[in-house]
Amino acid sequence: MNSTAYLSHPLFLQHEMGQYHPESPARLRAIYQQLVATELYAQLHHHRAPPAATAAILRVHQPDYLRTLQQTAPPQGYVQLDPDTAMNPHTLQAAYHAAGAGIRAVDLVMNGEVDNAFCAVRPPGHHAEPGHAMGFCFLNNIAIAAAYALQQPALQRIAIIDFDVHHGNGTETVFRGDQRVLLCSSFQHPFYPGTRLNNAPPNIIHAPMQAGDGSEVFRSLYDDKIFPAVEAFAPQLVLVSAGFDAHSEDDMSGLQLVDEDYIWISERIVELAGRHASGRIVSLLEGGYALEALGRCVAHHIAALSGKPL
Repeated sequence: MNSTAYLSHPLFLQHEMGQYHPESPARLRAIYQQLVATELYAQLHHHRAPPAATAAILRVHQPDYLRTLQQTAPPQGYVQLDPDTAMNPHTLQAAYHAAGAGIRAVDLVMNGEVDNAFCAVRPPGHHAEPGHAMGFCFLNNIAIAAAYALQQPALQRIAIIDFDVHHGNGTETVFRGDQRVLLCSSFQHPFYPGTRLNNAPPNIIHAPMQAGDGSEVFRSLYDDKIFPAVEAFAPQLVLVSAGFDAHSEDDMSGLQLVDEDYIWISERIVELAGRHASGRIVSLLEGGYALEALGRCVAHHIAALSGKPL
């Protein structure tokens, strides 16, 4: 059995982008309800996510962008940053704490206080570019966590595995060409955000899928392409952009994955981290908008981290 930290914060329920927006507080409520129903919640090590320090954010984001976010934050109502992404009065503080969750989780894992960690955060992060918000994302939570972890002398190699249905363009921008970080991602293509896949440097592994590909293609891409690359890289820490929006119940996409695929990939990541990274994993929530499927699959993901299959 592994000890697993669960990091969240009440502010994550205060950030919202409008009544009908799919990236809603109901996502975290669905996860909580499923964790309680499966009795997993009581077995986790609970931590309230602190806010990220400005210095940690500025390892990834441009100072002008951070100032713009601070100046744009509305005292009431909403400010639309792009067609998909809006701020309410709580958004900026929620984003600070979402970024801080990953940093705190890195500390917990690297200090040996827990074996691994899951960050139940909103807003998500992997689309956020150094200089602008996009795709429901404001600060790039996983990139900030990775950049923080790389400050530790003990860490020379970090792998990021991103299985969200949308490509993590922001994370790629931050670490493109950085040989300390191996970024591997599966995603639907062509699809939002329209990343160009040519001329990827050696530390970026793309595993594009087409709508309708389903479980067999998903698993073969990991077995044939992603996992061998991670094995060869031998990471000392594994970070996960855990998006659950490729699920067949999620109308955000068309990849048609099922619960068992998320169990499979979660268990494989745990095995891989056990071989190379002393089991150290920090997983951060990204997408997933079909509430029942999201709750189930996050519970399975955390169960795999804990070594206690449901």
